[in-house]
Amino acid sequence: MYHWLVFLHVAATLGFMLTHGVSVSIAFALRQKCSPERVHALLELSANSYKGIYLSLLALLVSGVAAGFMGQWWGAGWIWASLLLLIAIIVAMAILGGSIYSQARKVAGLPYSERGKPFPAEPPRSPEEVEAQLARANPILLTVIGYGGILLILWLMMFKPF
Repeated sequence: MYHWLVFLHVAATLGFMLTHGVSVSIAFALRQKCSPERVHALLELSANSYKGIYLSLLALLVSGVAAGFMGQWWGAGWIWASLLLLIAIIVAMAILGGSIYSQARKVAGLPYSERGKPFPAEPPRSPEEVEAQLARANPILLTVIGYGGILLILWLMMFKPF
């Protein structure tokens, strides 16, 4: 059973990377000057991937915690470091990415959320305001944090250094 949980954990991680890759690609595409219609379409496409992102993240967490108990790893430092690192990545992404893109959705005239609370669309603002909001995003930094953090977690899981 333990090996099946580890398999599910790895599969959920791959699912997370696949579904989240949509938003990553869109973040880079939005760095280019886009028409309001294209910004609208790209932000909507990104939002369509959220369900898959959150479901795979939940499966990743549940299977990882369960495998930690089955493998009796909770006394090891690497599993705690991995969990704390994942939480830090999620928080950093929410602050550095989620808030910026949520505000971009707001100024583009799309439904958005603030502090986890959903809000209906407001009238779109000028293309310059949308562009200025999108310019605040740094997809390279987000990619380094996200992918680099996942690589570090992978290293901790594979080599169990402590």
